[in-house]
Amino acid sequence: MTTEHKLNHAMIEFYEKLSSWEHAIVRDKGYSLTQVHIVEILGANGAMRMKELADKLGVTTGTLTVQVDKMVQAGLILRRPHASDRRSILVEPTAQGLRLYAEHDALHLQLTQDITVGLSTEERRCLLRLLERINSEF
Repeated sequence: MTTEHKLNHAMIEFYEKLSSWEHAIVRDKGYSLTQVHIVEILGANGAMRMKELADKLGVTTGTLTVQVDKMVQAGLILRRPHASDRRSILVEPTAQGLRLYAEHDALHLQLTQDITVGLSTEERRCLLRLLERINSEF
């Protein structure tokens, strides 16, 4: 098997394991994975236009609107008009949404620490550089 095939299988296996972990964590919270991803994006970036958020999620604004409606009702985010663009709506996390973000982010940090515990500091730095390069391709 070629290196490319091995790398492909390793990336798929990592994605599947991470996805399975994510689903297990979210299932216990009563929110969908999409809702938690929305909270993660808003928690890390602050208020965003609906179009920007939809682009980051890779969905249409119509699809996003359904999730945003549910999340507004759940008290995780709120909508407000954009100050300088009357056509745009901003969404931002509420205090409850920020608590969920902080809690979920802490779980991600713990997972990162757990799965990289056997790596040296230099190996972690190398992994970070490689992941940043890979992420820049998307």
